[in-house]
Amino acid sequence: MAFGKALAREVATKGVTVNTVCPGPTDTALLDQVAELSQNVYDAMAKAVPMKRIGTPDDVAPAVVFFAGDGAAFVTGQTLSVSGGLTMA
Repeated sequence: MAFGKALAREVATKGVTVNTVCPGPTDTALLDQVAELSQNVYDAMAKAVPMKRIGTPDDVAPAVVFFAGDGAAFVTGQTLSVSGGLTMA
């Protein structure tokens, strides 16, 4: 996140935006391997997420699309957590 903010600051005057998407536990091939090794670990991850489920790529994609689209033309140096509330402070 710090690198993204530093880079955003450096290239902002050139009209380049830099933003970060931070997904939480997401149903991917890697997480499938975790589940194969330990269903308990997988279940604990899901339980730790306030929304009580593992995310999907379809949950993360809209955040990426937003940052890539015209609607984010004046957004730079930002971090968007797509984690079902896992990273709430």
